[in-house]
Amino acid sequence: MSTTTPPPAPSSDLRAALDDSKRRRRNVLIGAGSVVGVGLLVGGVVLGSSLLSDGSGPAEAAAGGAQEERLSITIAGSGESEFQDAIELVAEEKGLDVEWVNFENDWVLPNSSLVAGEVDANAFQHIAFLSAFNVANDADLTPVFSTVITQWGIFSNSITALDELVQGDRVVIPDDASNGGRALFILEDAGLIELSDDAGLYPTVDDVTGNELALEFVPVQATTIPQQYSDPSIAAVVVGTSYFDPSQGITKDDALFLDDSLAESSLPYVNVVATTADNVDDPAFEVLQEVYQDERVAAGLDADSFGNSVLVDVSVDDLRDRLADLEELARELQ
Repeated sequence: MSTTTPPPAPSSDLRAALDDSKRRRRNVLIGAGSVVGVGLLVGGVVLGSSLLSDGSGPAEAAAGGAQEERLSITIAGSGESEFQDAIELVAEEKGLDVEWVNFENDWVLPNSSLVAGEVDANAFQHIAFLSAFNVANDADLTPVFSTVITQWGIFSNSITALDELVQGDRVVIPDDASNGGRALFILEDAGLIELSDDAGLYPTVDDVTGNELALEFVPVQATTIPQQYSDPSIAAVVVGTSYFDPSQGITKDDALFLDDSLAESSLPYVNVVATTADNVDDPAFEVLQEVYQDERVAAGLDADSFGNSVLVDVSVDDLRDRLADLEELARELQ
């Protein structure tokens, strides 16, 4: 399929953060460790933690051979993956025991479980989604550090270019406020619609002021959008490039249009590890953040997302400031 990309954007803080993160990760792995780490994750094979160890784990580092006290953390996620396996195994080396509690195709339970104290943290959402949850549920969940950002695009199983769309075509978008708004901005950037100047960061279909093709928008749960891709009644879907199941064989190269995931305007869509406000000083988070910077974790992410998601390192102050701004906007929309 042909791919149309937006014009190059000026350098942003987010793009600079990604560059810095890549440079740091290149310095983390020493010698053969990088070869072992990549080998473990190719083809879906994950071996024991003894092969991942570089000999400097907690047991080896303890003075006089004594075992250091280990930390532990329970993290809610959205599905098992090689990315999670890599995080768990690298964390084990660093003296941190990670337990994943996954909620397949559910973006509410990872947050409600965290609020209820059933888990220590979660890692599945961007700060725009987090802000909407906090406001809707009077919650105080907050970012601890940034993790990844996923590129989004417009995909179709029936056309090969946007100019093949016709009057009245149906386009699937997410039904939640944050991701639905992101989809509408992408459609606007692609020149398919116009949004009201006062639409804010959470536009809805009611904010569409220009729609020459009279496109019909079909809101569905974001996690189910890839299942609509082959529906003959659907002309296109707007979704994250990593949402498709690997069996579908769809990558960003198949997109009709891609957003610029590293533009400054994409900061609300940076994913984070989040916890409750009274748990931000848990020492496990410092270790976990180091884990995410490991090259083997990056390899796990690449294996899962086919390169459609990247690790980013944005300061926690910037994340929390943007979260506060987004929460204020969400309250105004209530």
